[in-house]
Amino acid sequence: MKTWVYIDHFKGQVVPASWEAVGAGKTLGSVTAIVFGSGVDALAKSAFTYGADEVLLADDPGLADYRPEAYASTLSALAAEQKPDAILFPTTTRSRELAGMTAIDLKTGVMVDVTALELKDGRIIVTRPIYAGKLFTRETCSASPQIVTLRGRAFPRPAQDAGKSGTPTKVAAKTDATTQVEGYTTAEGGVSLIDAGVIVSGGRGVSNNPALTPPGGLDEKQAEIWKAQQGFTLVKDLASELGAAVGASRAAVDAGYVPYAHQVGQTGKVVSPDLYIACGISGAIQHLAGMRTSKMIVAINKDGEAPIFKVARYGVVGDLFQILPALTAALKSKLGK
Repeated sequence: MKTWVYIDHFKGQVVPASWEAVGAGKTLGSVTAIVFGSGVDALAKSAFTYGADEVLLADDPGLADYRPEAYASTLSALAAEQKPDAILFPTTTRSRELAGMTAIDLKTGVMVDVTALELKDGRIIVTRPIYAGKLFTRETCSASPQIVTLRGRAFPRPAQDAGKSGTPTKVAAKTDATTQVEGYTTAEGGVSLIDAGVIVSGGRGVSNNPALTPPGGLDEKQAEIWKAQQGFTLVKDLASELGAAVGASRAAVDAGYVPYAHQVGQTGKVVSPDLYIACGISGAIQHLAGMRTSKMIVAINKDGEAPIFKVARYGVVGDLFQILPALTAALKSKLGK
């Protein structure tokens, strides 16, 4: 099977899930890595070290910024000419958009958020979650090329072989687009949710510490947010000890406790870490849809009937404002930090 894998990156910084997609593609046959951008020749060459058999490189100043029209036009034209059997993408905000637009151009379909692949009679059969992760379905696409987006951390990342090399094949870029990038806003720093092996998340419960007295002069909403920020400090302290990313439920984001960039769930980031610690999160179905495939889930909640305990491997029923500081202190002592 002739499989293409799109390498997603920002200004040359590769999304690690792209290499996972290369590894997944190798299970289907030969892999051609697709790299778009400007000044990304070194990135293109590194694709060989992760197992790509060939690299197609569109390196053009007009592709310096990701613009969906330009990227989709370039990929669609290339695919129409060379006719790959399948195109795999890591699941990111950019690649979801690019996969959908490319599928429209090529009159094919997209199988999204895939967690497993197999090849049968020349067609890819995928496994993907449905109904907010409660069930898994097996699907195939009758059109070609078969376009698939792969859930991050659902597939192993291949080992890098620094001794492997190759020369990328230059291809034409199509840079016409109606949009123009004016600039970028830097999100709050820390470990990326998508790539994190460990995530510590907070929910609306982090604002319910009765022992805290907000400063004077705050209205009810401001006082709630102030208390939530103190609660998220405990979440961030635990995450720091574990080298983890900080996540949040939609309720916490909507309430203004933390920025949207931290949201895990159906309308936020979909994650699959090795360890997911949910603090003060009840476990609404929309949140579970974004983290249910975590390899191990630990829930901390004072409500023993909270839905989060139904998916957790370990559950602690108690006051997170007492549990988190004790857990952080124990880890600090154990890890010698």
